[in-house]
Amino acid sequence: MLVCALVCGAVVFPGLFISFKAVLRRLFPKWTDADVVCVSERLVSAVHGSLATAAGSIVVLSCKDVMNDNHWLVNAFVVFGVPYMTFDLYAMYLSHFHSQKSRGHIKDHSLQTVSAFLHKDWMLVLHHVALLSIFFPITVFFRRGLGDFFIGCFFITEFSSPFISIGKILIQLGLDDTNLHRLNGLAVLLTFFTCRILIFPFMYWTYGQQFGIPLYKVPFHLPLHCNLGNLIILPPQIYWFILLMKKAKRLYLRQKKLTEKDEKEKQRTD
Repeated sequence: MLVCALVCGAVVFPGLFISFKAVLRRLFPKWTDADVVCVSERLVSAVHGSLATAAGSIVVLSCKDVMNDNHWLVNAFVVFGVPYMTFDLYAMYLSHFHSQKSRGHIKDHSLQTVSAFLHKDWMLVLHHVALLSIFFPITVFFRRGLGDFFIGCFFITEFSSPFISIGKILIQLGLDDTNLHRLNGLAVLLTFFTCRILIFPFMYWTYGQQFGIPLYKVPFHLPLHCNLGNLIILPPQIYWFILLMKKAKRLYLRQKKLTEKDEKEKQRTD
């Protein structure tokens, strides 16, 4: 079954990327390669995020015992996601390459181009590499079938990804100054904070509820590697959330200035 999941992932995600590119070229013939690749990459990311959230929700709702209950979706989806993580690294680089090429900064692929991409998106690259090199082997080979509930919770952290992708696509379509983009931005903040930050105290609280332990004592009842793992994963989420908040603040202030400017011009004409 795991081999089938791996093959499916290797076919589905590159296949979706190629299909999205073909459709976008027909729908938007004036778009550059950078536009097409960027939107295609974000659409694939949205699909993966939606699938991960669905799988995680099924696992979490199915596991009554947070430590011992098992669900076949856990290992299957982790293996299914390995080709996506590998492919997404390539797709992100391709998006960076075409973006720089359209601006006239580069002409062809080179080590310098790869280095610039790694420098620009080092945290996302590190996130993908850590999932492939640490999360994958621990989940599939070293857990001994324990903690499917918590793995399901980690799947749910991807719930914000479709909204982040939609936001970038709306900007690409020139709809960044619309109520739809503002509502999507609010959804990004809410889903990111809930599913990527609050999910950690929720997991500790759920564990404490099952074993009758107060929340503040739960870390002392868990193995050290579990706490260390969470401490490694949580800071980048907080960092990205701060960046999202800063971006939301900039957009709010820009919109406020535009509104004030329109009101002043209206008063002058009146």
